[in-house]
Amino acid sequence: MNVLSLTSPPRHVALLGYGGLLPFIGLALLILGFSEHRLLWATALVTYGAVILSFVGALHWGFAMTAQGMSIEQRRDRFIWSIIPALIAWAATLLPLSWGCLLLVVGFVVHFWQDRHLLQVVSLPAWYLPMRLRLTSVASVCLLLGAVVMAINS
Repeated sequence: MNVLSLTSPPRHVALLGYGGLLPFIGLALLILGFSEHRLLWATALVTYGAVILSFVGALHWGFAMTAQGMSIEQRRDRFIWSIIPALIAWAATLLPLSWGCLLLVVGFVVHFWQDRHLLQVVSLPAWYLPMRLRLTSVASVCLLLGAVVMAINS
C-alpha cells in the first residue's frame, strides 16, 4: 500500500491521531465540570498539550532527515523549526495556566502554518494536512476553553 496515494489516513493512523484528542477533550470537560480539581485538570491539559506540541515539532526533524529532494537550506530550516515547538511547549509549562494554554494554541496554529509550507518542499499524503487541521482545531478549542475557564476562575 502506498500511503502517499491514499486520500484518507490508514485506519491505525486515524485511530492514533484522533485518539490523541481524547485527553484534550476529557481534560477540557473536567475543567468545566469539576471545579474542586480544576487546577489539577488545567495543569494536566497544559502538560499534555506541551507533550503533543513537542511531538508534532519532531515530525519536521524526521522529514528533514528522510525526505527526498530538499535543498540544504530547506533541510536546515526543517531542522531549526523542529525544535521551536518544544521550546514553545516548555515555555507554556512555566506560565500561569491560562497563558500557557494560549501559548500552546499559538504554537499549534504556527505549526500548522509550517506544515502548509512543508507541503511546498516535500510530498505528503493527501490526507496529512486535512487531518492536521482537524487535530489542531480540536486541540486548540480545548486549550482555549481551558484558558477562558482558568482566567475567569483565577
